[in-house]
Amino acid sequence: MRYAKRGRARFASHRDIGRAIERALRRAEIPMAYSSGFSPHPRISYANASPTGAASESEYLELGFATRLDPEWVVVQLNLALPTGLVVLAAAEASSGSLSDQLTASRWRIEVPGVRREDAERAVAELLAQAEYGVQRMTKTGMRAFDVRSAILSLQVLADAGLDLISAIDSPLVRPDDVVQALGAVHEGFRPGDPPVYTRLAHGTYDGVSVVDPIPIG
Repeated sequence: MRYAKRGRARFASHRDIGRAIERALRRAEIPMAYSSGFSPHPRISYANASPTGAASESEYLELGFATRLDPEWVVVQLNLALPTGLVVLAAAEASSGSLSDQLTASRWRIEVPGVRREDAERAVAELLAQAEYGVQRMTKTGMRAFDVRSAILSLQVLADAGLDLISAIDSPLVRPDDVVQALGAVHEGFRPGDPPVYTRLAHGTYDGVSVVDPIPIG
C-alpha cells in the first residue's frame, strides 16, 4: 500500500502514524491477520519510513489480511477512517519477494527559504565535486557519521532555488537533512533563513534518470 503524509501529519512520529493506521483498520472493520503468541498484533510491516517532520507522497507498508480482499476496496475504506493528513493513494496485491528490495532510492523536493539560487548552485557544485563527504547526526545509539556524497545519485537546483535530490537508500541511511547540512558546510552562503521543508515525491528503484515507484500513481 502506498500512502501520503501531508500537512500536520508530517510532524507525527512513526509510532503515532502506526497507531493511526491501526485505529483506521479497526474502524473500517478490515479483517486483519494477526501474529501468533501471547500478545497478537495485526500483520503490518512498514518500509523505509520518511523522517519525522518530512512530508511524503510515497510511503509504503504491507498488510496481512485474514481473507483475500479487493485492493481498491481497502483504499476506499481506509481513506474514510484515516485522520486528516494521511491518505492512501493506491494498493496492490503483494508480489513475491521483499518490498524493501523494491525501495532502494528516494526522490526529494527540498525547499530552502532565503537561499539565493547562485549560492545553491555553488554549494551543489562543490559537494558533487567531492569523492566523499561526511556529516554527523545524533541517533538512538549515539553520534554517527554518514558519507553524504556516496548516497547522492542526482542533485539539481530548481528555478526557485529549491533542490531536487535523488538519494540511495542504504545502511546507514543518509537523510535529506544530512545533505542540507553538507551543503551548508561546503559553502557558507548556503544558509536557509527558515527551516527547510522536505517532501518525498517518489520511493522505489532508480533507473538512471528517475525513481520508479512499485505502485505508480497516475
